[in-house]
Amino acid sequence: MTAITLTNNADLTALNTLALPARAAHLARITEAAQLPALIADPRWHDTPRFVLGGGSNLVLCSDFDGLMLQMAIGGRELAGEDGDAWYVRAGAGENWHDFVGWTLAQGWPGLENLSLIPGTVGAAPIQNIGAYGLEVAERFHSLEACDMRSGETVRFERSACRFGYRDSVFKQEGWHREGRFVISAVTFRLPKCWQALTRYADIPAELDARGIATPDARQIADAIIAIRQRKLPDPALIPNAGSFFHNPVVDAASAERLAAANPTLPRYAQPDGRVKLAAGWLIEQAGWKGKDLGPVGMFEKQALVLVNRGYACGADVLALAEAVQADVRQQFGVELRPEPVFL
Repeated sequence: MTAITLTNNADLTALNTLALPARAAHLARITEAAQLPALIADPRWHDTPRFVLGGGSNLVLCSDFDGLMLQMAIGGRELAGEDGDAWYVRAGAGENWHDFVGWTLAQGWPGLENLSLIPGTVGAAPIQNIGAYGLEVAERFHSLEACDMRSGETVRFERSACRFGYRDSVFKQEGWHREGRFVISAVTFRLPKCWQALTRYADIPAELDARGIATPDARQIADAIIAIRQRKLPDPALIPNAGSFFHNPVVDAASAERLAAANPTLPRYAQPDGRVKLAAGWLIEQAGWKGKDLGPVGMFEKQALVLVNRGYACGADVLALAEAVQADVRQQFGVELRPEPVFL
């Protein structure tokens, strides 16, 4: 086992995509699953608060963290197996998500193309049940391996055990992602051999038409989605941000009908359980926040759902803007917006 790299009083500014200033009392870089049980055995950390850090793309740092932060850097990707119906592809929790998607496509294993260019790591993907353009990671998920940080044992979670929901999983429901109870080390995805293109959602048909593509393959769909996202969303390396900042709210059918009657252009999407998903970005824009700043932070001018750091912001600035946007949407539409990122 490789020795753990430990940094005391670690600067986290470059480790979160909002570029918020904060420090961790201790930062351990985890490159092997075997290092996790070793942490448990070390008496220095027995009563120390823990937090698991992936790519920092879904995180708002509100203050310094007086504990042990685990930076997941476990790499590796492989074809773990296949049968007549699917390929089973396994990746380390620290793998960059977008790079992993591109690698699966290069191997000829389609299925994740609609999730191209989503920031973050493979290990964080099932926690958040990331989704975009008509696909959620739960639909391609097979299983994951995690270290139980109480016992040091490796635990396998099948799909049903993860209790996936809209941008949700058992790891969020039980608070395990915050307390570091189960630390994901690897994830296996099931990529169907009987592949079908998902191209009806949002701007994909128009982008494919503009490219003169009538029957796209998975790589062409990925390229189209990457182009759409690059036009709409800021690059965190240039404009610090955490991607979509609020969940699309889901309301009962009666509430959706009332809102649609008063706002005929309101985008809405029927859900399997009879409820209706609303477009948070549309609500925020109608409330007047698209391109509007509050101090050093604001809602992006090309996509009202994205909160950006204009420079030298801190966690309190982000919290103030989020609360102001929530208040205005609540007042105008009677709809409650919930932030997607974890506040720490």
